[in-house]
Amino acid sequence: MSSTALRLIVGLGNPGPDYSETRHNAGFWFCERLARELGAAFSRESRYHGLVAKARVDGRDLWLLQPQTFMNRSGQAVQALAHFYRIAPAEMLVVHDELDIPPGQLRFKFGGGLGGHNGLKDITSHLGTQDYWRLRIGIGHPGDRNDVVNYVLKPPRKEEAGEIDAAIDRALLAWPLLAKSDFNAATQRINSKPAPPKKEEP
Repeated sequence: MSSTALRLIVGLGNPGPDYSETRHNAGFWFCERLARELGAAFSRESRYHGLVAKARVDGRDLWLLQPQTFMNRSGQAVQALAHFYRIAPAEMLVVHDELDIPPGQLRFKFGGGLGGHNGLKDITSHLGTQDYWRLRIGIGHPGDRNDVVNYVLKPPRKEEAGEIDAAIDRALLAWPLLAKSDFNAATQRINSKPAPPKKEEP
């Protein structure tokens, strides 16, 4: 497992207002909030096929990228920026929605399978490796694989949106650990299940 410092955070989603509130854009939501915390602003960079923000973290440059190529061509943007700045796959974190995890839960890990996620498939194809960090934001599963496309391209229900938002909050609380490359502590913090809501006394 890599202990290299993160230099690129990629949030996955689809561009444009029609998709901005849909479940498939959970990676964008995380990236936008991290950029705000870091005081970084996104601007359109056509040579990287995306929206790019730059922050200084512990004296080094950190790039944030939201590909604007649509999900199944995300690798084009990732490869373009990573190649220009000589960023290795092990120095990247890709943040994306995950059907196999309930809303409100997260998984952080290095490498592993692609879970049928078209964004990950294209990034892996362009990079030639699966060995990069992933932060998976649970959105839940519709229950029928034939409903998946329709499901990910619709906004979450109100209660799910609250759970996803809380999960992103927890991921952002772990950011200082990620910034310090303390990946073991970050993994424990991020992957722990949220405490159930307290029942009110009658």
